Amino acid sequence: MAGTRDGPEGSAVRVILAGGGTGGHVYPSLCVARALETEVASAGGTVEMLYIGIRGRVDETIVPAEGIAFRAISAGALRVSSPLTFAGNALRLAWGVAQSTWIMLRFKPNAVFATGGYASVPVGVAARLLRRPLVVYLPDVTPGWAVRLLSRLATKMTTTSDRALTYLPAKKTAVVGYPVRDEFWTLDRAASRTRLGLPLDGKVLLVTAGSLGARKINDAIWAALPQLLERCDVLHVTGAADEASANGQRARLTAEQQARYHVRGYLDEMPAALIAADVVVARSGASTLGELPAAGTPGVLVPGEYEGWSQAPNAKFLQAEGAAVMLRNSELDRLAATVLDLLADDARLASMRAAAKRLARPDAARDLAHVLMEAAA
Repeated sequence: MAGTRDGPEGSAVRVILAGGGTGGHVYPSLCVARALETEVASAGGTVEMLYIGIRGRVDETIVPAEGIAFRAISAGALRVSSPLTFAGNALRLAWGVAQSTWIMLRFKPNAVFATGGYASVPVGVAARLLRRPLVVYLPDVTPGWAVRLLSRLATKMTTTSDRALTYLPAKKTAVVGYPVRDEFWTLDRAASRTRLGLPLDGKVLLVTAGSLGARKINDAIWAALPQLLERCDVLHVTGAADEASANGQRARLTAEQQARYHVRGYLDEMPAALIAADVVVARSGASTLGELPAAGTPGVLVPGEYEGWSQAPNAKFLQAEGAAVMLRNSELDRLAATVLDLLADDARLASMRAAAKRLARPDAARDLAHVLMEAAA
């Protein structure tokens, strides 16, 4: 993917991608990259891409594995409570702008695509300084600080849901949906369960703590494991930091229970996992807005709460649409009961699946690719 491909009218299209260091920001970039290759190739030109991110985050592993060159820069969040942390992160941000400017001067992009998160801010500022077209994508229902800033610098804004138009400049914003991997449209439940070593019949609960982990969710699941395993298989994606703890919990179970408790520290096959599941318990990061609808999976969503920002609007949106149930961190004592009630109610699960599928946007990646091509022209 990093090499050249055929693109518009025989010309070379060079695009820089930038994201926030979580799967919810990285995977949309990769989906758009694949779609961009296809669309540019069909027009007879070439495309080359470079991803700019932060060292030590998931994009540093995921992006090179997809064949896209990766460059790390300095960046830091500015919505912090400590004045010392703020000052240090401001310096890192300034250095990141300098690094991004140097990278762009050498790479000479025709367009820059940013998916939010503080890692994308230096890249967006550098694009504005060098007068490169900047396309910003908001994957969430509401923008964080980074996207609010970048929306002022962007040539074109794009977003997942029309609910975001309240917070963005409407005249330059297009609603395109959330781009997801092709596997969401090609896999079925039987193939997904076989791939993951899950039984073809019976209920399956997927629990995912996200790429950064979510210990409160993991703790609540461990406390309820015996109850849950009586009713379903549990595929638990714990995050790398909690994988050993999960295996310790598994060792305390009976042999029969252990056979139904499947632990993964990280799982790249999330399309298969979501399609295989009857219910998913997860944070409500940006990816839930695209992946739950694409898979048609009912969700029990526990929003992450961070300094100055919350995932709650994403969960509230899916709950209002009938596709999910939201629980706050303070309500995790109700998690097991909520999941068990859903697993016992096939009619409600069917209704939630249908509601989720109505939100799916299969053409989101292609539509974003077209926006980038127009910006690069």
